Amino acid sequence: MPAPESLNCIKDMVSDVEWELRCQLAATYRLCAKYGWTDLVFTHISVRLPDEENDKGEMEERFLINPYGLLFHEITASSLIKIDLQGNICQETPYFINPAGFTIHSAVHMARHDAACVIHVHTPYGIAVSVQNNGLRRYTQFAMQIIDDLAYHDYEGIALNLDEREQIIADLGDKNLLMLRNHGTLTIGQNCAIAFLRMYFLENACKTQILAQNGANDGGLCEHPPEMAATVSAQGAAAFHPGMGDNLIWPALIRDLRRTHAGFDQ
Repeated sequence: MPAPESLNCIKDMVSDVEWELRCQLAATYRLCAKYGWTDLVFTHISVRLPDEENDKGEMEERFLINPYGLLFHEITASSLIKIDLQGNICQETPYFINPAGFTIHSAVHMARHDAACVIHVHTPYGIAVSVQNNGLRRYTQFAMQIIDDLAYHDYEGIALNLDEREQIIADLGDKNLLMLRNHGTLTIGQNCAIAFLRMYFLENACKTQILAQNGANDGGLCEHPPEMAATVSAQGAAAFHPGMGDNLIWPALIRDLRRTHAGFDQ
């Protein structure tokens, strides 16, 4: 498998819109690597592309996903793979895709047209909360900002069975965060910035929950009622709307990437 830096840059071979989405997605991979939300090569992030005409002259949905076998900090805009909703690769590439990644991401993209970006990771803290019968608790401000937007999906084994897609879609419903029991976490957003921000809050909510539970004494833990979570969620909702979280936070993250993890936009 060739190293991504050995690939020719494909910027001049794709539309300006597609290239910008490739750069945004590659940046998201690098950010997940920077924050430690990786599991070697076994998780995935995808971005929906504008519909394109296929060989039959029909318009079809396509999205970008990572090459299976590259670490997140290696991902570049040119190495990302364009596929359709049947899992067919729609470009020349020396790489292939993770079948489990296709199952999960195609399900969400098929059902949720507002899901421009889908992030799925396997972090120790996220999985640790996913195995708890009560799931995420209202212990922290991190949790209360997203808990009412969180759904759960029961474990069905490694996501290789396409039949699982219907249940993923049903369980996600109209929520923007999904906890896959015994497996990991997933967030969606109208762009990479919003999906990343949701994952940031979910990951920190899970991490602080595990740390609090580990340090709890006989006094137990302070969990706020659902009414407080609703209040906090309403107070923080603007951060997850395009024009706020993506304009306020994302540019600073990209500046930091260019300083510390240059090359994602090649």
